[in-house]
Amino acid sequence: MKIFRSLEEVPADFGPTIVSVGNFDGIHCGHQHVLHEMVRRARESRARAVVVTFEPHPFRILRPDVTPRLITPLAKKEALLAETGLDALLEVPFTRDFSMTTAEEFARNILAGRLHAKEVHEGDNFHFGHKAQGTTASLKELGGQFGFEVCVYPVMMVRGIVVSSSQVRALLNAGKVSMAGRLLGRPFSITGAPGRGRGYGHKYTVPTINLSRYDDLVPGNGVYLTRTRVDHETFNSVTNVGLRPTFGDESFAIETHLLDFHPLDVTAQTEVEISFLKWLRPEIKFPSVEALKAQIGKDVKRAQRYFGLIGKEESTSEARRHGEKHSI
Repeated sequence: MKIFRSLEEVPADFGPTIVSVGNFDGIHCGHQHVLHEMVRRARESRARAVVVTFEPHPFRILRPDVTPRLITPLAKKEALLAETGLDALLEVPFTRDFSMTTAEEFARNILAGRLHAKEVHEGDNFHFGHKAQGTTASLKELGGQFGFEVCVYPVMMVRGIVVSSSQVRALLNAGKVSMAGRLLGRPFSITGAPGRGRGYGHKYTVPTINLSRYDDLVPGNGVYLTRTRVDHETFNSVTNVGLRPTFGDESFAIETHLLDFHPLDVTAQTEVEISFLKWLRPEIKFPSVEALKAQIGKDVKRAQRYFGLIGKEESTSEARRHGEKHSI
């Protein structure tokens, strides 16, 4: 997937294209459906499938006081988009000047002019242009004027819940990581470098690995069943997100206890990715370190039972797929 980081980087003869425009935060199931259809149409029509997004998120320029934390920081979003088979990603630098672009100017200069779009694919709640005045209805009118067709997708529902970036954020803030994962089509994960803890885990309870400061979206405070990748090795794990109130310092941390732990060569360059699978319990202030240690023991036993069941399910699914492959 080619990444253009400005309009000027797009070659003059780039196209024809099948385009979708949006923030694409989270790359959730709704996004994935649109992207799959775009790529399919591009292959059928010998065009290029292109996503247009904005960097930074427009709210960070227009409404910094209410800017949501990102589900997928830029590097993660780029990686997920690349997996869909897109030919190109155009990251338009978003500024106050650019925010003054009207819907008509956007359609004429960018969609038709720069990208030579033949189709534009959007969800039915899509808005664009200055003050978000453009809608899918006006986009269709502009498409007729500038020579591209518009494909509009209805809202996707999963278990009665609307699939949207804002809904994923709300679920994660509430600690409902399992449901958020269903909307995302994968477990929610965060990636960073290992950070230095205060030694509480090693000294008083169990060995842990801490994540360094992470400024984007994390689940609400609590204890979760997780899988943690440390570079190329993945562990079943239990992760605490919160303030560690038992120790009285009220400092936010993301601490992960790796099940079946063994010594690791961890440096500042080590990449740590934590995937959140299931909420286990709220974060609690215990009367003593001993009480906390006892609770962690219970957490670990629950985690081992859970991952034991998951392992059996995964083995059964793999055996079924293997059987189906040989029966074809």
